[in-house]
Amino acid sequence: MHKLTKSFSHLVLPISVMTLLIIINLIKGADYFRITMVNGAFYGNIPNILFGASELVILSIGMTLVTAASRGQDISIGVSATITSAVFVQYVLQAGEVTLLTIVVGFLLSCVVGLFLGAFNGTLVSVFKVQPMVASLILFTGGRSIAFMIDGKLSPILANDISNHIGTVIPGVPIQTPIILTVVFIALVAVLFKTTNLRLYVETVGINPNAARLNGINPKKIIFLTFLIMGICTAVAGFIAVNKAGRHDSVNLLKLIMMDAILAVAIGGNSLIGGKFSITGSIIGAYTIEMLNRTLLRLEIEPATIKVFKAVFIIILMVVSSPVVRVFMKKALDRVRTWRLSLSQPKESALSTTYIAEKEEE
Repeated sequence: MHKLTKSFSHLVLPISVMTLLIIINLIKGADYFRITMVNGAFYGNIPNILFGASELVILSIGMTLVTAASRGQDISIGVSATITSAVFVQYVLQAGEVTLLTIVVGFLLSCVVGLFLGAFNGTLVSVFKVQPMVASLILFTGGRSIAFMIDGKLSPILANDISNHIGTVIPGVPIQTPIILTVVFIALVAVLFKTTNLRLYVETVGINPNAARLNGINPKKIIFLTFLIMGICTAVAGFIAVNKAGRHDSVNLLKLIMMDAILAVAIGGNSLIGGKFSITGSIIGAYTIEMLNRTLLRLEIEPATIKVFKAVFIIILMVVSSPVVRVFMKKALDRVRTWRLSLSQPKESALSTTYIAEKEEE
C-alpha cells in the first residue's frame, strides 16, 4: 500500500497540470471531448493530442532512462531521429518497388543506425566520463548536416501508399496509425520492465554508482545500455515523424523536441539528477505538453508568441515542483496538523473530565 501511494505521488504533478488544462479547455468550449468520424477514422481534440504527441512520448521514455542512469540528458535525440529517418527514406526510395517488406527492412536499418548513434553517445558518457549533455552536443551540432548529406542535399518525398497509411490511417482501422504504433511501443517497454531487472539496475546506478558496483552491477554497462535504448527510441520516433510528414526535411524534422522531452521527464515527477523514475509520469508529461501547445492555439494565441506563454508556464511549473517549495509546503502542512491537534486536545480532555465526574456521581 505504501509503495502504491509513493508511486502515485510521482503522478500528482502531471495529472494536476493535465486536469487544469482540461478545465481551461472546457471553459473555452464544452465540446472539447467531442469525437467525430471522418473517412472511417476518429478525429477530435483527444485523438489529435494522442496523434501529435506520438514521437514525444517515445523519446520521453528513452530520455527518462538516460536521465535516471547517467544523471544527465541527451540533447541530440531530435538530430539522431533525423539521421535515422534519412537512412530509412533513402533505402525506401532506392529499393524501387515499395512493399511492406521494403518498409520493414528500411525501419530495421534505421534502428541499426539508431543503435550506432546511441553507442557513440553512450561510449563518451560511460567510458570517457563525459557529461551527457556535452557528449550529445557533438551530434546536436553536426547531425543535421549528416542527414542533409544522406538526403543528397534534397528534401525527398515518400510518395507511396504504405508510408501514407503509416503516417495517417490504415483503411478500415478507425484509430490513426501513429497512435497504434505508440501504444505498441509502450507495451513492449512495459514487458521489458516486467521481465527484466532493468528498472532496478538503472535506479541503483543513478542513485549511487559505487554502491551498485559493490552489488555486482556494472554502471558503465547500464549507462551504455540506456543510450542504446535511446537510440532505438530515436529510430522509432524518426520513422513515425517522416511518415507523418510524407517527406524528409533534415532541417526542421523534430527540431528542438529534446527540450519538450526533458520537460516531459520533469513534469512526470522525475528527478533530472538521476535515480528513481516513473515512465508513466513521463508519458503523461509528454501528452500534457502536447495538450498545452494545442490549448494555447485554441485560446487564439499567436503562434509567434506561444513560446513566451509556454516559457512562463514552465517557469511556474518548475517553481511549484521545486524541492524548496515542496519542503515549504510540507512544513506548512505539518504546522496545520499540529495546530488542529492542539485545538482538539483540550476538548477531548474536558469531555473526559466530565465523563469521569458523571461516573463518580453514579
